[in-house]
Amino acid sequence: MRKSRLVTTLFLCALVGFMKNSSGQVKAELESARVQKKKTYQLWYDAPAPNRGGNYKALGVTSKPYDADWESLSLPLGNGWLGACVFGRTDTERIQITENTLVNKSLHKLGGLTNFAEIYLDINHRKPTNYQRGLSISDAVSYTKYQEGGVEYTREYFASYPDKVLVIKLKASAKGKLSFSVRPVIPYLKNPDTTKDGDYRTGIVSANGDLITLSGKMGFYNVLYEGQLKVTNFGGTEQAMNDVEGGNGKIVVADADSAILLVAVGTNYKLESKVFTELNPAKKLYGNPSPHERISNIIAAASKKSYAELLQTHLSDYHNYFNRVKLDFGGTEPTIPTDKLLTNYRTGIHDSYFEELYFQFGRYLLISSSRPGTMPPNLQGIWTQYDISPWGAGYWHNINVQMNYWPVFNTNLAEMFTAYVDYHNAYMEEACQMATEYIRINNPDSLSFSTNGNGWAIGTGASAYTIMGPGGHSGPGTGGFTTKLFWEQYDFSRNKKLLRQTDYPALLGMGKFLSKVIKPTRDGLLLANPSESPEQMQKGTAYKTIGCGFDQQMIYENHHDLLEMAKILDDKAPFISTVKYQIGKLDPIQVGFSGQIKEYREEKNYGDIGEYKHRHISHLVGLYPGTIINSNTPAWVDAAKVTLNARGDLSRGWAIAHRLNLWARVKDGDRAYILFSNLLSTCTKPNLWDTHPPFQIDGNFGGTAGVAEMLLQSHEGYIAPLPALPSKWASGSYKGLVARGNFEVSAAWKDGQATFFEINSRVGGICKVYYPNISMATVTDSHGNKLSFKKENTDLISLQTNKGDILKIKSIPENSKIKATDTLMITTIDEKSVDLVWKEVEGAAYYKLYKAVGNSPTYDLVADKVTKTNYEFQSESISGMGRTTFRVTVVGKNGRESNGRLVYINNK
Repeated sequence: MRKSRLVTTLFLCALVGFMKNSSGQVKAELESARVQKKKTYQLWYDAPAPNRGGNYKALGVTSKPYDADWESLSLPLGNGWLGACVFGRTDTERIQITENTLVNKSLHKLGGLTNFAEIYLDINHRKPTNYQRGLSISDAVSYTKYQEGGVEYTREYFASYPDKVLVIKLKASAKGKLSFSVRPVIPYLKNPDTTKDGDYRTGIVSANGDLITLSGKMGFYNVLYEGQLKVTNFGGTEQAMNDVEGGNGKIVVADADSAILLVAVGTNYKLESKVFTELNPAKKLYGNPSPHERISNIIAAASKKSYAELLQTHLSDYHNYFNRVKLDFGGTEPTIPTDKLLTNYRTGIHDSYFEELYFQFGRYLLISSSRPGTMPPNLQGIWTQYDISPWGAGYWHNINVQMNYWPVFNTNLAEMFTAYVDYHNAYMEEACQMATEYIRINNPDSLSFSTNGNGWAIGTGASAYTIMGPGGHSGPGTGGFTTKLFWEQYDFSRNKKLLRQTDYPALLGMGKFLSKVIKPTRDGLLLANPSESPEQMQKGTAYKTIGCGFDQQMIYENHHDLLEMAKILDDKAPFISTVKYQIGKLDPIQVGFSGQIKEYREEKNYGDIGEYKHRHISHLVGLYPGTIINSNTPAWVDAAKVTLNARGDLSRGWAIAHRLNLWARVKDGDRAYILFSNLLSTCTKPNLWDTHPPFQIDGNFGGTAGVAEMLLQSHEGYIAPLPALPSKWASGSYKGLVARGNFEVSAAWKDGQATFFEINSRVGGICKVYYPNISMATVTDSHGNKLSFKKENTDLISLQTNKGDILKIKSIPENSKIKATDTLMITTIDEKSVDLVWKEVEGAAYYKLYKAVGNSPTYDLVADKVTKTNYEFQSESISGMGRTTFRVTVVGKNGRESNGRLVYINNK
């Protein structure tokens, strides 16, 4: 069936092209790069989500742990205020509603997110033809269309952030042919008289005129909740009907031309310190008014607008964010449904459009679930169908909630981080108490009795109502893992107001806490004690240690970033001197006998401790999202690759996404692409939701971040376009990704070689750009005037920019990559020498031999301009050298050097 777009005039204003200047030069360049090409991104299907049973059939306990159709085939809409999942059915349409503060007791101490409501539209069309449904992520509008009895029926759905409502329009092509009933249902009702600990849910659905009200109470936290659904119909009749005994109201619409449904939901939750500091669950919301008046005002305001006005407001708001980034790997809009694209992808048919769609879908989900004034996205974003959501749909801080925000800055959606900032500010008072309690128990000698003198702490578990301190199965590094987001907020924006008000206080408080979780050792180091690498278990319990890689690296990252901020703000407080002293004694990276980055200081070979293929790869957080492992520490980069290879490419969805970002950071585009394709092939549902299993949204966000990391990096002090470009994306372009320093970057390439870069300096400052042979390129301003630049080296240039300057870089000489040798072996070894042999590489000018001893981050050059394929390394005492990595590289006739091939000695 041929794919079609939404049937609405406003829908056609999907994407906005680039602005052209008077000379037309920009237009010509970008047209040649294809970045001006308008492309609609949508998921679409030729059948409704099937009715195969599940929790939409009953109000009580479900017949299955979860409904696979919800997880696999429903289409998500959201505006931060609510989430909706649409099924596209023609007999009885199901629209499942979530609100991120409606929480019950759950199986966790934190409480658990629960399903807000189910809305059913009884349409009773059972023989549809020419059926199609879809979700335009270009417009954040879902649709269903089909024919029955010679009439075309269409439904359109969108969740408006400005108007705070879900909007649904039903329409028939023939006058008076639209008839249906709408009946919301409150799921999982539990009688207060038959439940313990206040873990009940009461509720009633009542219809009055054109309005249906859903209201009730969740007992554990005393959450008062309300939803309102207003029906406006044209040219027909409507009747409100109530089942008094059952508390279920509905509205019947008959003989209409079209109808509009408006849905708003909310609770009496207020994001403030009290909700976290109050220990009694029943008192956390004490004194908060019912949401009735607020929801009524939302519905009343939205009702005054026409459908066209509501849609236009929604599109203007959404396009402002979504249209900032364009990505083109050469894909064309498909003529087969999305689920078939996924099936093909799993068989090895890797469609470029599908890959572009997945990237943009992650951005769509972030815009839909994380908005200023709303709660941040949890483990399932803003969507859950469950009574008790998996893992409570909490904010898990040992990677999951951080991964939710990995694409927020580099894919040009910085405003979406505001939701987490507000959440962070609300839990801060409790987090300070958590820090004091942790230090009191684990390092009382360092306990401060001054106000907030112990800083603040955050452990793994958190929800809308509760946070937990470090420990259990993840060490205090969870705090540094979290503050990395606040450093990134400053580094990408260079906003000093944000730095002073939000980012620096976050890192300073965390620095105070982390400075007290480390204890001195006999050899003069400062190590976290106790320490846990997230979720690694031994004999069923968390493995506790001292100074594991995760904790030491995250303490280092927070200390490093804190010192950078203090320098910017000229903070010379005594505590900053403490941080300067401590950072040199953290010893965050250790290399083991297998050549690996060690997860634990006491391990020798990879896998000695913990699960060999564990989903977490926490001892590489210093590579990503951290930066201590970088191109200036090549021995550590090589050790990270050893760890990555040993950990494996297949895992849970979010874990594959982390590996994808790690391979991108080491600039191995082809390997990163394998991880990306694994993510799509093995951990993606037909509706493109990521699965752990079950559904977890962090994998979607991590996947989008990974693609951006392949296309643009900036963590090493310069902008590096196309640092990990895979051969599969030989030609393409992107527009609007963001580099640190607040530079907006666009790029185009052909046959693996960059043809054009455009850099918009949004706040000014020094702009450094790294790309092979870039010093021989042409750099102009937006008017075509040639600009001079400083040549740092052949591959690195720098320019001073002012706010609003646009740099255009083209005519970049082609770079020929040098192939590494396939093998490097030790043939003989004794106390005085090591004989090394490697395979010859055709076209090599010569070879270089390096060595790194122990935990050294860099290599020492042993021999240069070696023309043979063997070398005898000599030393006074080979055994006395300790663990040593030898590395051979190939140097081409153009002077370029290949990646290295490694071999080890003294690793047993």
